[in-house]
Amino acid sequence: MVKIKYLKLLIIIISAFIYATKAYAYIGPGLGLGALSVIFGIFAVILLGIFGILYYPIKSLYLKIKNRKKLKEKKKEID
Repeated sequence: MVKIKYLKLLIIIISAFIYATKAYAYIGPGLGLGALSVIFGIFAVILLGIFGILYYPIKSLYLKIKNRKKLKEKKKEID
């Protein structure tokens, strides 16, 4: 019974897309540039988020390795 309801709903949605007419709507340069800005902003946020997540562990690992080398050099100087 549930499958029949979903099938009817699917048929209604598909027929709405098939029988849709053209809107002849105008998208001005202001709306187009705004949409591009939003897309660019979302893309930048995702990249900066990934960079922020990966940067801290890599930086701390680099500093640990660098500090170990300095400690080894100081031990050699003391000995």
